Amino acid sequence: MRDSALTRPPRRAVAAAAALAVLALAGFAAVRSILPPAARPDTAAAGDFSAERAFAQIRTIASRPHPAGSAANDTVRDHLIDTLRGLGLTPQVQDTVSVQGVALSSSAGGTSLARVRNVVTRIPGTASTAPVFLVAHYDSAQSGPGANDDASGTAAILETARALTAAGDRLRNDVVLVLTDAEEACLCGAKAFVDQHPLARSGGVVLNLEARGSSGPAIMFETSAGNQDLVDAYAETPVPVGTSFAVEIYRLLPNDTDFTAFREAGFRGLNSAYIDGAAVYHAPTDTPEALDRDSLQHHGENLLALTRELGGRDLAALDDDADATYFPALGVLVRYPGGLVLPLAILALVAVLALGWLVRRRGRASGRRLVAAAGLALVPVVLAPALAQGLWAALVAVRPEYAGMPIDPYRPLWYRSAVVALAATVVLVWFVLLRRRVGAAALAVGGAFWLAVLGVPLAILTPGGAYLTTLPALAVALSGLIAIHVRPLAAVPVIVAGALVPVVVLAPTIVMLFPALGMPMAGIGAFLTALLGLALLPALDLAHPAPDGARGLVALRDRRLAMVPGLAAFVAFLVFTATGLAVDRFDAKHPSLTHLMYALDADTNTARWLSEESEPQEWTTRYVTQEPAEVAATLPAFGPELLRTGPAPAASLPAPAVTLVSQAPSAGGRTLNLLVEPQRTARFVTLHVAAATTVTAATVGGRAVETGTVAGGGWGFGFVFHAPPAEGVQVTLTVQGTGPVQLRAMDASDDVSAMPGFQPRPAGVGVMGSHSSEMVAVAKSYTI
Repeated sequence: MRDSALTRPPRRAVAAAAALAVLALAGFAAVRSILPPAARPDTAAAGDFSAERAFAQIRTIASRPHPAGSAANDTVRDHLIDTLRGLGLTPQVQDTVSVQGVALSSSAGGTSLARVRNVVTRIPGTASTAPVFLVAHYDSAQSGPGANDDASGTAAILETARALTAAGDRLRNDVVLVLTDAEEACLCGAKAFVDQHPLARSGGVVLNLEARGSSGPAIMFETSAGNQDLVDAYAETPVPVGTSFAVEIYRLLPNDTDFTAFREAGFRGLNSAYIDGAAVYHAPTDTPEALDRDSLQHHGENLLALTRELGGRDLAALDDDADATYFPALGVLVRYPGGLVLPLAILALVAVLALGWLVRRRGRASGRRLVAAAGLALVPVVLAPALAQGLWAALVAVRPEYAGMPIDPYRPLWYRSAVVALAATVVLVWFVLLRRRVGAAALAVGGAFWLAVLGVPLAILTPGGAYLTTLPALAVALSGLIAIHVRPLAAVPVIVAGALVPVVVLAPTIVMLFPALGMPMAGIGAFLTALLGLALLPALDLAHPAPDGARGLVALRDRRLAMVPGLAAFVAFLVFTATGLAVDRFDAKHPSLTHLMYALDADTNTARWLSEESEPQEWTTRYVTQEPAEVAATLPAFGPELLRTGPAPAASLPAPAVTLVSQAPSAGGRTLNLLVEPQRTARFVTLHVAAATTVTAATVGGRAVETGTVAGGGWGFGFVFHAPPAEGVQVTLTVQGTGPVQLRAMDASDDVSAMPGFQPRPAGVGVMGSHSSEMVAVAKSYTI
């Protein structure tokens, strides 16, 4: 690293151009390597995975919404059974009641349960050491047909099973297909399999498939603890795309999948999903036509390869003591033991400090300048994310409908590019303004210093993400230590080699991070882009037109010339933003998303509209007029959730019936046997007991339920039962005391458009992908 790396302008210009071209090509190749492979046709070899063959299954599975317990879901289940039998397998239906797989937002109304009907079958191995479980859920949210979530995972498993049976190459280990029910409701299908199915008793390795969008690479984003051997196996897939940083992020998000129930029960495994195009998530637009078949190919191709890899291993010998750090780089999955994370972070910090010491000793920068540069390096790291968040706030102000999108707009690429260009503008302008005053060498050391410093707490707190700063800092420091000892021309390839590491490490992560967190968290993408810019300062300095010490008119002219890249980045930011606003417009195929519910109080025969929109859109304001408030007093299933409300005409709808079947005295109270029966087709039914009555034990649908207190509305014990059977739900409550017991029952269907007073949404206005969208609730009080 030299302040004037090359002294002859022509040679400097050529070397700089070549260096930047190499880095640009490396960035392109790094990003290109994580994109999904092209979909294979239905003429692909019988033993290969074909997205076209799998897509034919998706057309059938996702022809309409099919939540757990619906007639449409019964049709899907019958299709799955017929398909598996056609492969020569013997599927069985696990028909049972299960409690929730994990505490969900619906748990505000008490424990969730469901009647589930999992489809399970086994492909026997030759000498199984442990099963390989292929898991996906076949139910959809009630608000959409679920072509991506999770018909894609279900179809990928069916096509994988077809390829395994068609190839005739029996694997060593059993392969068990677990197509779960009621995932969208409460993860109850996975919980039922883990707790109750005989095939789950011996444990094994779980490969779960999900989707939270409609496109993008299939990312392996979650693992069980002690993942090193499993990550090694995943690295053998055709296009391994996964990062240990994703595991760290996922742990911070309020999301769960079927994998959660398996992981918490001690199963080992990997969880994969494609997540871009999230505007269709749970929405009516999650149709087969919205699905990117390349993403489906990636999903299934990796699943088939990983099943064959694990199917041939001794799974009992897998090491479960060590975690790996891993990330994609130019088509391979780089990985190293978790035990090296902290030593590498410390080494990177020591290397950067050594570089600073050497730069000062060689007279490239004074100690004062090095300290100043370290402080000033925080400016782009803080300013770029702040401006990115400001950009999103401005976009929402211009287009308020964005606030109702679940994660991202329909066409977020232009806005993501704008965020990257904005962060690049900040770094480039900052560098040019400070280069002559502080010095390029000092700024480069200051930037690398913060990368290295960040690596240490990351190594301690989130070790899976420490590589993002540790490896770039270490590469920049080592290349600088070498470059400062060689001739100026020879320093160029050394500097470029050091810059390749942050490009290859950070560029794919930035691309994966944007859809993972969405534009509402654009600041994190800008933060990583700014870190990448700081790591590239030595390479950027190669293209600077004048040495640091230039004075007078020459320096002024060259500084203006040096501003050109920053100005170009800013122009790109404006162009990308304007293009995003121009192309990402709402229409019939890409509607703005609105949320509306209807609730009837059968006690008073009064009704109201409800919406969870924090800032209601114009269409929603026709129905809800009041500020957000709790509704738990009359709708305890919503717990402390705040909803907007407005008066609605009362519909003629039957309330759920609660019948006292029998009662008997118990110690300090009595035991009540109840039957809760929806009187109409309902997706779920709830029952709550007034807080004045203490419930000491409860059984719902034959399953013991915890009796904790539910916050809000004066209600205590309660539960939510999804997919209730036609004959109703049997409930046993043991209560203290012998006085009257106040109960509140509610059921819910999904036909808000049939309610009196409803006006159809106009073109360009659609349904939000929420578990309560379009819900019609009827509640009634009982005294036992």
